[in-house]
Amino acid sequence: MHSDNPKLVVLRFNREVIEGGNRASFDALMAPDFVNWSAPDASLRGAENMWKTFDSVLRPAFDGLRVEIHDQLLDGDKVATRKTISGKHTGLLLGIEPIGQPLSIDVIDIVRVRDGQYVEHWGINTLAAVIAQLRGSE
Repeated sequence: MHSDNPKLVVLRFNREVIEGGNRASFDALMAPDFVNWSAPDASLRGAENMWKTFDSVLRPAFDGLRVEIHDQLLDGDKVATRKTISGKHTGLLLGIEPIGQPLSIDVIDIVRVRDGQYVEHWGINTLAAVIAQLRGSE
């Protein structure tokens, strides 16, 4: 499913990749030259590390992982999305034991889309604040 509408490409990524954990969709949606500018250093900016964030960090930690998109804005080939990723904390989250309660991470990201694929990503999220709050309650 290829779309020329960048907002639909981002929506597909959120539904099929983040919520659904679909590796084939991830591979189809990532351009070979993809760069995640939000990664902490250059060695982590490729697509595979973005996949690991969802597949090895978030999905194992959250039961019923869900993405709620609040806003999407399109400017040329860039889509800005304000969303919340949430689920019940039932697995390890960056070394923190599950609390069995709902958790949510607020996210604002910008994705540049070319030919129906993610080419660049910038984002900010509240994961660090969620982790700090969980550590404070241990």
